[in-house]
Amino acid sequence: MIQKNPSVCVYCGARDGVLPEYAACADAMGRALAANRWRLIYGAGDVGLMGRVARAAQDGGGDTFGVIPVHLLQQEVGKRDLDRFVVTETMHERKKVMFMNADAAVVLPGGAGSLDEFFEVLTWRQLGLHDKPIYLLNAAGYWDPLIALVDHVVRQGFADAALSGLVRVADSVPALVTALQADFGRRNTATE
Repeated sequence: MIQKNPSVCVYCGARDGVLPEYAACADAMGRALAANRWRLIYGAGDVGLMGRVARAAQDGGGDTFGVIPVHLLQQEVGKRDLDRFVVTETMHERKKVMFMNADAAVVLPGGAGSLDEFFEVLTWRQLGLHDKPIYLLNAAGYWDPLIALVDHVVRQGFADAALSGLVRVADSVPALVTALQADFGRRNTATE
């Protein structure tokens, strides 16, 4: 059952990347979460896009929930001033705690860690282990190669055509917000 104020798990980079659009997207995402009263669940870092999303959410009065493994506390500068700050023993535990507390997943630009998180929740969805929406926030076309890869996997016969439909793409934060509002509205209606 969806809670009154849903939680959005945001996966993104511990770096800012080369284009200013990535940082702007992270800032806008954090502001949008706060404005909609959606709780941010993320990797608890205070660096890169992760830190930007969290600071923007906090600046807007948003609820923040960070999860970080003990071995990344220094590297990702664990952001301890969150509403909820959880330290796990392993990366696997981090990912599990983040996603089990979320109502949707949004993937901003990021590196190998963000890809790992994306493919794990996509695989779980493909296997029917959850039905939470998964979004790629395609800032400045960052995820175009990934979208093409998923389509390639389907075309080459390694996944059913339905795989592509399990991932939704939003090209801007406003478009993402509109889609999430619809998702959360449908889920709340279904549980009433």
